[in-house]
Amino acid sequence: MSNIPVAIVDDKRLLREALFNSISYYKEISIVLQASHGSDFLEQLKRQPAEKRPQVVLMDIEMPVMDGIEAVAIAKNLYPDMHFLMLTVFDDDDKLFEAIKAGASGYLLKDEKVSNIVKAIAEIVHEGGVPMSPRIARKALALLRNTPDIAEPAKPLEEDEHLLSAREMEILNRIVDGLNYQEIGERLFISPHTVRKHIANIYDKLHVCNKASAIKVATSKKWFS
Repeated sequence: MSNIPVAIVDDKRLLREALFNSISYYKEISIVLQASHGSDFLEQLKRQPAEKRPQVVLMDIEMPVMDGIEAVAIAKNLYPDMHFLMLTVFDDDDKLFEAIKAGASGYLLKDEKVSNIVKAIAEIVHEGGVPMSPRIARKALALLRNTPDIAEPAKPLEEDEHLLSAREMEILNRIVDGLNYQEIGERLFISPHTVRKHIANIYDKLHVCNKASAIKVATSKKWFS
């Protein structure tokens, strides 16, 4: 499996260097770009050959010149295949909501272990996941409950939760709790591969394509308290 090219965008040099040094221990990750703010990031991207651009960007939010949310919104239009993982100290609703609207693929707090950040990068690339710190996942769930125009299913469901098997309902419940594939597998004593297969079936039955949309369906149907 080839390395995942990653960029780090953070205005604090010491934090940027610390993250670079920590992530560099993981052979599956290759840091290809570092930037001090959103505008710096976009300018560097313009000069990089397409084959050397990052696949995942670890993006801070509060930065001078151009903040992370604006940078994501611009870059997502220019480079739609690029993924953005917000890595920030902020967990307030407005920041989360704006990051999701801008096109962020995940949202982690900076106090996450580096191993969890690396897992989140791999989850985005290899599984199409939407990794979030547990505290952030709970806030995202609250936002989805109160915001009808986010992550609507592609078409209405003809039936209720009986669309899903008991095992699929268990797994969907764990998704709503903010667990990732590995954690769900450990809780239910099944492999991550089996979890992925069940989640693919859940997405198909609910006519959605990601965790956020699945959570939206579950909450709109009041399947879980």
